[in-house]
Amino acid sequence: MPGTDPSLLPGSRTFEELAVQAVQTLVTDLAPQVAYPLDADERRETPHHALRRLRVLTHLQRAVSELEALAARDAAAAGAGYPQIGEATHLSRQGARRRWPGLIRLDGRPCSPTRSPEYHTMIASPRSYDVLLVEDDLADALLIQDALAQHHTRNLTQVADGLEALEYLRDPETSLPDLIVLDLNMPRMNGRELLRILKDDAALRAVPVVVLTTSAAPDDVTDAYHQHANAYVTKPVNLEDFEAAVRSIDAFYLETATKLPRG
Repeated sequence: MPGTDPSLLPGSRTFEELAVQAVQTLVTDLAPQVAYPLDADERRETPHHALRRLRVLTHLQRAVSELEALAARDAAAAGAGYPQIGEATHLSRQGARRRWPGLIRLDGRPCSPTRSPEYHTMIASPRSYDVLLVEDDLADALLIQDALAQHHTRNLTQVADGLEALEYLRDPETSLPDLIVLDLNMPRMNGRELLRILKDDAALRAVPVVVLTTSAAPDDVTDAYHQHANAYVTKPVNLEDFEAAVRSIDAFYLETATKLPRG
C-alpha cells in the first residue's frame, strides 16, 4: 500500500495497540451513559465501575460482530473469497466459512437464497479444462472448489447424483468434461451405478473417472477398478490432506496426462 506507514497496517502490533486505545477511549465516553448503580464515591474504583465498563464492552462486542458480518458480506459481494476474508480477520479460510457460512455461492458469487440451480457451475473461467464433480455433500464440494481455485483454467461443474450427471453428460448442448470426479454414496443413483453406465456407454467411456469417496472398503475399491475407474482415492479426514489429494488428481489428469482430443 504506497504511502502507508507499515507499522500502521492491519495485523501489526502498532495497529492493534491503536485499536485497543480507541476502544478504551470509546468505553470511557460511553460508560457514563450506561445505567448502572454506582457507589456514592464515584472517584473510587469499585466493582460497579468495572461492571459498567464490562457492560459497555459487551454491547460494543455485539455491535462489532454485526458490523463484521456486514463487512464480510460486502467483501464477498465485491468479489473477495473466503481466503481473503479469513486473512483480513486473522482466520483460516475454513474458519471464515464457519463464522460466516453461505456468503459465497459455488460459482464464487454472493449467495442468493432464492436461487437453486439444477447444475452448479463452481468455477467459471476461460475455456480450458472441464471437470464434472458428482458429489452430494456441499461441504466436500466447496473444499474441492477451494483446492482447484488456484488454477484459473478450470471449469468445475457439480451435480448431486448419478441421474443429474447422466442428464448433464447426455445434454447435446454440453461438451464432455476432461475429467469426472465421482463420489460413491449418493441418493437416487449412486456412484457405483453411474460408473457402470459410464463405462458401458461408448460415447462416455473414454472420459477419465476418478472415484473420490470416504469409503476405504476393499469391496468398493475392487468393484470400482473392475468397473474400469481410472483411479480410486479415499477422502482424507484432515482438511489439508484432502485439498492435497484433490490437487494431486488435478496435477496428474489435467497437467501431466495427455488429454483425449476434443471432438
